[in-house]
Amino acid sequence: MSTSLAYLVDDDEAIRDALAWLLNSRGIASRAWSSAESFLGDYDFSMRGCMVLDIRMPGMGGPELFDRLLEIGCRLPAIFLTGHGDVPLAVQAIKKGAFEFIEKPFNDNELVDRVLAAFQLDNDQQRLDAGAELTAVKLSTLSSREREVMELILAGKYNKVIADELGIAMRTVEVHRARIFEKMGVKSAVELAQLLAASR
Repeated sequence: MSTSLAYLVDDDEAIRDALAWLLNSRGIASRAWSSAESFLGDYDFSMRGCMVLDIRMPGMGGPELFDRLLEIGCRLPAIFLTGHGDVPLAVQAIKKGAFEFIEKPFNDNELVDRVLAAFQLDNDQQRLDAGAELTAVKLSTLSSREREVMELILAGKYNKVIADELGIAMRTVEVHRARIFEKMGVKSAVELAQLLAASR
């Protein structure tokens, strides 16, 4: 898994330097860009951590950058740095899924704490995604008949009812059920239901 970084996007060099120094002093690595356009050009889906975006920049501002990134499926948590008059813009970004906005001049500890919280959110999301991918791989190993049986198991039906509905012997249903549990790595219908719910 890639190392978590704080991706700093701000046109003010003094702020970029101050942020990088502050984060580094707390053991947080960062990379900086002077414009939204340059960050968008460098953005890569393998990036892990969070973005710290200035709301107002020449050309593309932070909210527009955030919109563009959402359109291409970026899920990095975004923290917006806002001047006093930009709070309504920041609130709009929060409604679209931004992680946080912090008003300038910001409290150093508060900013670092929010970056660390955003890192945690990103890590949690990565874990969920990895779990969902693994479940999808397991599901792909089921035969079409096993899938039919699984749907009926998940509907809470007994082996005898499943056998009647599918026109097969009850012993065959038992074999399918055992294979499904084995392939999915579960011991019960309840575990199976939980696994599938967690991956959705």
